Amino acid sequence: MKQFVVSARKYRPARFSDVVGQAHISDTLKNALKRGQIAHAYLFCGPRGVGKTTCARILAKVLNCEQRTDDFEACGTCPSCKAFDDNASFNITELDAASNNSVEHIRALVEQVRFAPQQGKFKIYIIDEVHMLSQGAFNAFLKTLEEPPPYAIFILATTEKHKIIPTILSRCQIYDFRRITVSDMAAHLQRIAQAENLNAESEALHSIAQKADGALRDALSLFDRIVSATGGEQLTYADVVNQLNILDYDYYFRVTDALLSEDISETLNIFDEVMRRGFDPELFIEGLSDHFRNLLVCQDPQTHHLVEGGDSLKARYIGQAALTPKKILLSGLHILNDCDVNFRFAKHKRLHVEMALVKLLYANRLALTTTETASDQKKNLSLSKDNEPVHERTPGAVASGSPDEPPKPQPSMGGSATSGAISLPSLKLDLLEDEVDDEIKKAAAANQEITLSMLSTVWQNYLGRLTKMGYESLQASQLTLKEQDWIIEVPTEAAKSYLNQDLNTLRKLLAQDWGPLTINYKVEVNQTLAPANTSEPSKKITNKDKYHMMLNENPTVDQFVQAFDLKLDSET
Repeated sequence: MKQFVVSARKYRPARFSDVVGQAHISDTLKNALKRGQIAHAYLFCGPRGVGKTTCARILAKVLNCEQRTDDFEACGTCPSCKAFDDNASFNITELDAASNNSVEHIRALVEQVRFAPQQGKFKIYIIDEVHMLSQGAFNAFLKTLEEPPPYAIFILATTEKHKIIPTILSRCQIYDFRRITVSDMAAHLQRIAQAENLNAESEALHSIAQKADGALRDALSLFDRIVSATGGEQLTYADVVNQLNILDYDYYFRVTDALLSEDISETLNIFDEVMRRGFDPELFIEGLSDHFRNLLVCQDPQTHHLVEGGDSLKARYIGQAALTPKKILLSGLHILNDCDVNFRFAKHKRLHVEMALVKLLYANRLALTTTETASDQKKNLSLSKDNEPVHERTPGAVASGSPDEPPKPQPSMGGSATSGAISLPSLKLDLLEDEVDDEIKKAAAANQEITLSMLSTVWQNYLGRLTKMGYESLQASQLTLKEQDWIIEVPTEAAKSYLNQDLNTLRKLLAQDWGPLTINYKVEVNQTLAPANTSEPSKKITNKDKYHMMLNENPTVDQFVQAFDLKLDSET
C-alpha cells in the first residue's frame, strides 16, 4: 500500500514562482539575489499557513545552489539541491524555538556557527516560532545575530512579531507576509485537484478557501479531509457544505426572495429549517448581513469583483441585486447590525432573530412607500413652477400670478390614500426619512425659476411678524421677483437699514419650507410708498426691540441673560 502524503507536504512549493499569494516577498528576495545584496539575518512574520517557512527553505536552497537559473531559482540537479531535497544537507539547520527555547539551546547553536561549511558557500539557520525563545535566550543570541561569520545566515520565522524584543528586530530585515486571498487559494486548490484527477466544482473550492480564513495550509487540510470523505473522485459544493457544517448560501437567497415578496410565513419557515439543522442563529444573522453586502456591491459593475465566489455564484448575486432596491439593502443592513450587536443581551435568542426578520419585511414596505412619496413630491414640485414673469405690484404682498396656482407641496413620510401604500410610523427608519427629505430639498434647490407662489406665504408670514413687533409702516413695502432676484422696496431709509439687518430671518423662514435656495435680495427706498404724514417707521428700533427679536429666534437667550445677570445698554 502506497504511503499517503498530505497535500500540504506533497505540493509544498519548491520555487519562488510556486509560492501562492506572496509575490511581493518572492520578487524582493529574487532581486536581492540578483544584486548580490544578501542580508545576514531575515525575519519572516505573518499569520499561520501563509508560506513563511516555505520561503525560508526556498531561499536557503537557492543560496547554496551551484547552478542557479536565469530567474534566480534553484536548479534542483546540483549536489547541494539534491542533498536538500533528500533532507541530508549539513549546511541547512532548522530549529524549532517552541521546544528549543532555553539559553543552553542557543549557546549550542552559537557553537555550531563557528565552524565554516565544508561544502557550499553558506550555512543557513532557520529558526521557526522564534518568539518562543526566553528572555535569556534572546540575550545570548544578540551578539551572534548582529555580527555573524560571513558564511552564516539566519532566517527567523514567527506568527507574533510583537513578542520579539526590539534589539532582535533591529538586527533583521523584516518581511511581512499577507493573508492569502480566497481567489488565489481557490486557484491553487484547482491546480491540485487537476493533478489528482479530481473533478471539483468551483463553488466547492471557494467555500474551502473562505473557511480557511487566509491560511493555505488550513485550506489544504480541509481539502484532504473532504476528498477522503467523498471517495476522491468528485468534489461538489454539497459535499463541502455537509462536511464543514457550512450554512448554504442558498438559504440567504431564499430569505431575500421571501422578504421582497413580503412572505412572512416563508421567511420564518426558512429560519426554522436553519435552526433544525443545528446552526447558531447568530451565524445566520452574520451570513445574511454578508449576503446583503454582496447584493449591495453587485448593484454597481465596478464593484462586482468584491464578491468572493465562483462565476456562477457572482451571476446569481448580480441577478438578485437587480431586483432588490438599494434602500431595502441599506435599511436591512441597519436592522441586521442592530440585531447582531444586541444578540448576546437577548434572553430569547430565536425570538430576537425572528423579530429582526419581521422588521426586514416592514422595512421593505416602508422603503417602497418612501420611494413613491419622493417621486410624487418631485412631480408635484415640477408642476408648481410658474414660468410666466409677473410685473404687477401689490402693496404688502408678493405680486401673484394665476389665482389657481397650485399650492406648495408638503413633504409627507407616511403612505397616502391614493398610493395604496400602508403607513407604518412605528417602524420608520431615520435613514429613509432623511434620504427622502434630502431628495425633496435637492429638487427644490435645483428649480431653475423661483416662482412667486414659493415666496408668497413666506413673505406674508414675515410681514406678520414685523406688524406684531410694531413696524406697521413696513406693511407698505413692495416685493417683486426679477429672474432670481428679490427686489424689496421700502418707504424709508430706516426701514431699509432694518431689513438689511434682518434678512437672515427671511432666509431661515424660506429654508424651513424649501431648503437652501440661492436668491439675491436687494432692498431699495421708494418714498412714494410712505403713508400720509409719515416719513419714518412708526417705531424706532431700540436695544430692547433687538433683544426681543433675539428671543423670538432663540428663547434660551433669556436663560443666558438671567444666569449671568446681564443688563441692556442704555439707549443713545
